[in-house]
Parts: sequence; C-alpha cells; structure tokens
Amino acid sequence: MEMARYAVQRQNARGRQFVEEESQTRTPWQRDRDRVLHSSGFRQLQYKTQVFLNHEGDFFRTRLTHSLEVAQISRSIARTLGVNEDLTEVIALAHDLGHTPFGHAGEDAMQEAMKDWGGFDHNIQSLRQVTEIEARYHGFNGLNLTWETLEGLAKHHGPVRRPAPWLASFDQRYPMELDCHASVEAQIAAICDDVAYHGHDLDDGLRAGLLHFEDIEAVPLLKACLDEARSLDWSGHGAFDRDQRIRHETVRRVINRLVSDLIAQSRRNLEALNPQSVDDVRHAGRAMVEFSPEMAERNKEIRKFLHARMYRHWRVRRMTRKARIALAEICVILGDEPELLPTPWQEMALERRRAGNEQAARRVVADYIAGMTDRFAMEEHRRLMDLSVLG
Repeated sequence: MEMARYAVQRQNARGRQFVEEESQTRTPWQRDRDRVLHSSGFRQLQYKTQVFLNHEGDFFRTRLTHSLEVAQISRSIARTLGVNEDLTEVIALAHDLGHTPFGHAGEDAMQEAMKDWGGFDHNIQSLRQVTEIEARYHGFNGLNLTWETLEGLAKHHGPVRRPAPWLASFDQRYPMELDCHASVEAQIAAICDDVAYHGHDLDDGLRAGLLHFEDIEAVPLLKACLDEARSLDWSGHGAFDRDQRIRHETVRRVINRLVSDLIAQSRRNLEALNPQSVDDVRHAGRAMVEFSPEMAERNKEIRKFLHARMYRHWRVRRMTRKARIALAEICVILGDEPELLPTPWQEMALERRRAGNEQAARRVVADYIAGMTDRFAMEEHRRLMDLSVLG
C-alpha cells in the first residue's frame, strides 16, 4: 500500500546513531521491532505489573500484554491513516520498557529515591534501556534503533520543553529535536496507550470484581456501550456466560468508539494541515493525532472513573502501598550500600562512586532496580530484609 506523503519512509529516514549495513530483507523499522522483541527488557515486561501484581492472577494484564495490545491498536490505525505501520508498531512495543516493577507505585518509590540524583521517569528510562542498558552487540551499547523510533520514545507525551538531565545530555550527543512534535506514527502509538489501558483496565476491573456493571453506568460512554451489549439476544446463555460475554462486548465497543473517533478526527486534522512531509507534521505546532473535543471529554471521564473506582479501590491500594514501601526500602539499602549489588552492577556503581560521581552511581542502582520484575523485586526485598533468607 502506498503511504501518505507525511509518513516516515526509507527516503526520509535519518538512520541510526551507529552506522550499520541495513538489512536486505527487512525495513529499518522491522529490524527495530525484532531487536525490541528479542531484548531482555521486553521479556521482563511479562512479569511487571499493569494494575494487579504479577502473583494476583494469570488472567490480568501485565506490561507485556499491555504493550502487545497497544501495538495491535496502533498498527490498525497506522494502516488506516496510510502511515508507516512498522515504525508505529515498534514504538508501541518499546514504550513501556522503562517501567519499574509494581507499576506506578514502584515508579513513585523510584522518583522519591532519585529526586536528588537526577530524578526518574519511566519514559526516559525506556530510552535509556534501548540506548545504553541493553548489552547485546559488539560495536555499541543498546539496540541502536533508528532515529525515528528513538524520537517516538523521547517525545511520548509530545514536545519536551524542559528535558531532565539525562535526556538533555543524550539530546546533545544525538539531537532529538525535543522542542517539536513527533511523527504521526509516534503520535498514534502514544495516544493508543490510553485507548488500550482504558479498555483492558475496565475489563480487568470487572473480571476482578472491583467494578460492576451498575458502577460503569455512571459514565455516559461506558453506559452506552453496556446498553448495546445488553440489548443483544442472550437467550440460551447462562447467567455467568452471559455476563462474561457482555463484559467483552462492552469493552470491545468502548475501544471501537475511541478508535473510530480518533481516526476521524486525525483525518480532519491532517486534511486541514495538508502536510507534504513528515517535518510538516513535526512543526505543525499541535498534535495531528487526537480525539474530537467531545470524545476527549468522554475519555477524561473514563480516566477519572477508573482512577476513583479502580486504582484507588481499597484492595488495589493495599497492594500498591506494600509494593511502594518494599521498593522504597530496596532503593535506600542498595543506594546507600552498592556493595550489596550483584558483582557486575556493584563494579559499575563503585567505579562511579570512587570517581566522585555519586549521581552516576545512584543511576546504576536505579537501572538495576528498574529492570526487576515484580517477582524478582519481592525476592530481593526478602533477601535484603529477612534473616531467614540467604542473600
């Protein structure tokens, strides 16, 4: 399929930080995708929290399944808008590589621990993961992904006016044009993050019994989708089977309405701008991929509802409180005593400390902790705190 003029294509691509011979059988972004899929950071997402901790159930979403769902929705929209599907997909797959264990509770603990040492942000950590932390190739650290993929990770929430120290330093070494928007492909992956987690968090909340059908009737868009699902002919289905299917039918309709509106509004934006190149999109001064004003309001209502009724549910809050405390204790212990780190991490941290660069030493500790899965973090906490567990 011929791509739009404003799509990222081979002829307008900016290459890689380290020059490599390109594949004869894959596009640069298919190659990026394959490198992300084979990375250690991507595998670790399988055991990292989305909302429910990993051990709370095998059917709830993890960072891995979330990333796959974002990629699926993103790729479908990219195809419809006529832009680069492969680039859209790899940005979606890589966007959560920097998440800590225990979801947002873990990130809160990490931000507190690193507040005096350059801070912590999972989006920047995703960029660090693919440019520095992954160690798989002879000639460079990281995965050496294309400039366009890195741009999508660096600008996941749009232009970056005041970059954190590490991002500012990276931008000096390899300019990312942080003050402007990213490509259409990157914008799609960013907003589909919202679409995916609203759909699957609603599904998981209903499945876990934290939410009930009567709860979601308070949100206009959710009620409309639930009413449609209930209006189908459910004769011949038992109560449990019917409710399970109604849940799926409702979530499917929510995602469909969000995606349909997103495509329609993005098309209107692009037709109004009439960009002749990807740089026209970058310098448009506003996002091209967005919901209509009406759907943006409905989307906010869903976010507000999930935050109040699910993320702050007492059962979720109990687990996230324990998780936040556990990760905070790990951060303090290993940050103060990097001698307790496993050998390769210990050597890196102590080398930087001996050189008088405490911030760099703390960053090594943060990289080690951010790479933990939920299960590993719980085991590490026991090893550090429980006398009955061997170190």
